[in-house]
Amino acid sequence: MDQYHLAANRALWDARVAHHVASKLYDVEAFVAGAEVLGPIELDLLGDLHGLELLHLQCHFGQDTLSLARHGARVTGLDFSEAALAEAVRLAQRCGLEATWVLSDVTEERPELVGRFERVFSSYGTIGWLPDLKPWARNVARYLRTGGRFVFVEFHPAVWMFDNDFRQIAYSYFNRAVIDESEQATSADTSAPIAVPSYSWNHELGEVIGALLNEGLRLTHFSEHDGSPYDVFPRMERGSDGLYRIAELAGNLPMVYALSFEKDV
Repeated sequence: MDQYHLAANRALWDARVAHHVASKLYDVEAFVAGAEVLGPIELDLLGDLHGLELLHLQCHFGQDTLSLARHGARVTGLDFSEAALAEAVRLAQRCGLEATWVLSDVTEERPELVGRFERVFSSYGTIGWLPDLKPWARNVARYLRTGGRFVFVEFHPAVWMFDNDFRQIAYSYFNRAVIDESEQATSADTSAPIAVPSYSWNHELGEVIGALLNEGLRLTHFSEHDGSPYDVFPRMERGSDGLYRIAELAGNLPMVYALSFEKDV
């Protein structure tokens, strides 16, 4: 990854950490008390985790990672934000859970992780921070054991075509240019005094699936969903299924997609 963009995005995520930890969206106190933060889409695809070695990519401050530990996995969380991992260590201690934390950019190969994991997992708001998915997909394949599974759940690229108010199309569906914005606050805390640059890229479904297929992984599941498990976009309303949809686009806009890949050799 370009070092300028990487440094800028790391500064952004470092700035977000304290606000996310304190936010209602993440609700750390409820999590410490035992609240589940993973959804049925990812849990169904991950399967029985008891005793399995699992790597969580771009783990932020570790809530999902530690939830996977509660489901029986032996977990390793990887993230490029030192501030986030410091909070992850504290959260694990508060919850009385075991986890290993790796400070790294997800596109940087970590030799100590190669071939170790029966599950690799990544979800929601991750790959948009990467300009090129080839090194990301290469690492996913490297880190999986033979017979291992990669589970990926992400916001749909159609969502990222809109402006921040979801009133009009502002960006290409395809990964053709960097999206250069000044970050104002954060979706978890709209009053957070964050005003720093952010750089992101939209990755169409063909690019995502193609990058993983090119690494020799076998696609075993692909689905699209018209609701989001998180209330992070404007004017969202919660449906009877517990998912959130943008009111005027409800039922007409894919919000989330899910993939599962197997490593056969």
